[in-house]
Amino acid sequence: MNGELRYVYAVTAPLRAPLPDGVRGVSGSVPYAVHHAGLQAVVSRVPEADFGEEPLRAHLEDLAWLEETARAHQAVVDALTALTCPLPLRLATVYRDEEGVRRALEDGRQDFRATLDRLDGRVEWGVKVYARPAPEPAAAAGSAPASGREFLRRRRQEVTSRENALAEAEELGRTLHAALTAQAEDVRVYPAQNPQLSRVPGQNLLNAAYLVPRERSEEFVARVERLGAHDPTVRVELTGPWAPYSFAAADTPDRRREGVHDSAVS
Repeated sequence: MNGELRYVYAVTAPLRAPLPDGVRGVSGSVPYAVHHAGLQAVVSRVPEADFGEEPLRAHLEDLAWLEETARAHQAVVDALTALTCPLPLRLATVYRDEEGVRRALEDGRQDFRATLDRLDGRVEWGVKVYARPAPEPAAAAGSAPASGREFLRRRRQEVTSRENALAEAEELGRTLHAALTAQAEDVRVYPAQNPQLSRVPGQNLLNAAYLVPRERSEEFVARVERLGAHDPTVRVELTGPWAPYSFAAADTPDRRREGVHDSAVS
């Protein structure tokens, strides 16, 4: 395997400006556009020795390789997001040649165009809300309890304090979500993160993505900061603006027929 394949990052409408010169994709490759039917796929050339079906299957077991590839993939999508609304494809979507890329654009052109029209001028913002641990009751910082009854009283006080703080944090999370939903055009709410897996402190109360017109992003960010950034019961994590991953079911049709593989193909 010493040939080159075409790695596809995203599908977009024709760009009004080129990508910055310093943008690099996976394996240090230079992204460029393949045009067809009023659409373009942003691709780069990658070595078949790494992205052919067998070596890719081995690479997908290598977490360090996956992280490096994902970062490079994201760098190209981020650069596109600064210029337009891209429809990102899945990590390691690879075609044999540019003709295969054009066939994919042809096969999916109706869906691609409809999605691009729907998402034009919009970006995704992610918001997570975490409950902060309740402060220890003042009694716990004093001397040791004088009796079993005093010990139980302190324990009840601690439990009540934690429950009250959590209830307050949950209410703020609901208020924030309702306010942001009113400003967004679409919303996706995801399951709460498991703190043991995410290694992020605090109970995750809200994990959501919001589709927002680009020109209203400043207002959206200000609303997040006004409602949650300074509340002592919660920690609010805002990320973005991203390409609208959560709202674009962008995928190329019938990959196997075109002689292509990606991270989902076994």
